[in-house]
Amino acid sequence: MSWTTRLSDLLDANAAQRGDAEALVADGVRLTHAALRTEARGVARSLLALGIGRGDFVGLLMGNDANWVASFYGAALIGAVTVPVNTRFKPPEIGFALGRAGCKAVLLAGRFLNIDFAAAVAEVRGELPELRHVVVAGTPGWDAFRARAVDDAALDVAMALVTAEDVLLVQYTSGTTAHPKGVLLTHHNMLRNATACAAKLGVRPDDRYLNCRPFFHVAGSTLSLLVCLVTGAVMVTPPTFEAGAALDLLERERCTLTSGNDAIFQLLMSHPRFDRARLHLRGGWAAAGPETMRRIVEDMGVQDLCWAYGLSEASPNVALSDHREPVEARIAGGAVPHAGLEVRIADPATDAPLPAGQAGEIQVRGWSVMRGYLHDPENTQRAFTPDGFLRTGDLGTQDADGRLRMVGRIKDVIRVGGENVAPAEVEEVLSAHPAVALAQVVGVPDARLGEVVAAFVQLRDGAAVTEAALLDWLKPRLANFRMPRHLAIVDGFESIGMTASGKVQKVKLRAHALAVLAL
Repeated sequence: MSWTTRLSDLLDANAAQRGDAEALVADGVRLTHAALRTEARGVARSLLALGIGRGDFVGLLMGNDANWVASFYGAALIGAVTVPVNTRFKPPEIGFALGRAGCKAVLLAGRFLNIDFAAAVAEVRGELPELRHVVVAGTPGWDAFRARAVDDAALDVAMALVTAEDVLLVQYTSGTTAHPKGVLLTHHNMLRNATACAAKLGVRPDDRYLNCRPFFHVAGSTLSLLVCLVTGAVMVTPPTFEAGAALDLLERERCTLTSGNDAIFQLLMSHPRFDRARLHLRGGWAAAGPETMRRIVEDMGVQDLCWAYGLSEASPNVALSDHREPVEARIAGGAVPHAGLEVRIADPATDAPLPAGQAGEIQVRGWSVMRGYLHDPENTQRAFTPDGFLRTGDLGTQDADGRLRMVGRIKDVIRVGGENVAPAEVEEVLSAHPAVALAQVVGVPDARLGEVVAAFVQLRDGAAVTEAALLDWLKPRLANFRMPRHLAIVDGFESIGMTASGKVQKVKLRAHALAVLAL
């Protein structure tokens, strides 16, 4: 594939080569490749009729459905930039996301997850002087939007202006700043990343890929939706993740691929209706530790499972193991970065490269790295070293063969009496206990040691174990400084704080720990 490739080129190629084959199964809607191209072109023609063109920003506030995909692709055809908005955002956060980008239009679901998005946008619209058009799916306004369109000739003229280096999407990502930062990703960034990942995953046109991640997250857009676009595989997605519904889709749609982080897979495997005999999975990827990786291979039968590492600012994948590698190497975690990407492990204080095997900050340079942060030159400058490497904020190692491993987030590392403890190290061991569905670890203050480990555990349905018994089980398996000084069994993490992409929010978990432990 040439790296002058644009999203429109792939949409056209799939329609020409496999037009009658299924491309998308989403919330009761089934579209072939030809129908998906038609829908995307229809949205593009309607956007042009509104005066939206190359370089304009279009907000997208919907669950995972066919309208989301057609709107994203439609905007891409004419060089407009999609601004996916987190479906869990409250009105002020929605206003910030749309306002920072200066969106001229927003396409949204009227209601989703019992949230009235139309009312939320109306609440903040007065603060958004550049927002000219609010189009709500499932209403007469949507029908009028789709009915008002330029002709195909005007669309073809607009499409001819688009280049692979045009910005395709703004990915909002949380971090240490007061507001989310808008990561600018180009057609080249995302499509080349999807192509590199698809090759290592071994994705084929006859694959059916169950995506459990929200499309507003790069794991849902690049690593799921666009992986299917670059290969011609079928994208199967629920509107939002729920383990039981995902298991039903896996069986009913005979999905061969899936992906997710450790929490998503642990929730699938601990669900009362989980039954390996119902599944048809061959491969996919997981951002998870070795114990969870082993369980996915052995308990779910995902023999071609690959380990993944990345971040939004890198489109997102930096390193992915190859499905042709020995299974034990893939389970162990770690992978060689994609060709053309430079990765180094550096001292986070000085950016000086560290020897092979020594832990430090993972830093990345090359084709998948973002253009920068939207309207944010100060944070963009801070994100890069003087010689152009992206500071990931992740702690990792790289061996003499170039295999990269992530240890944890630098800011999450717990300092126990002078010893560094990465939460993932403790979570990984706890996850090996047969009664544990999901384990999460944070640091909490301690008068003698400065910080100590606090662990929170969700049990598998029907499992019974005491907190004392879990601690006794851990003792021979963990160094003393890594042992949790506090351990609590919880019903789940949703009420404490989870992202829509299935990650436990460590900031909220730590606040919860401080409250329940009276620290």
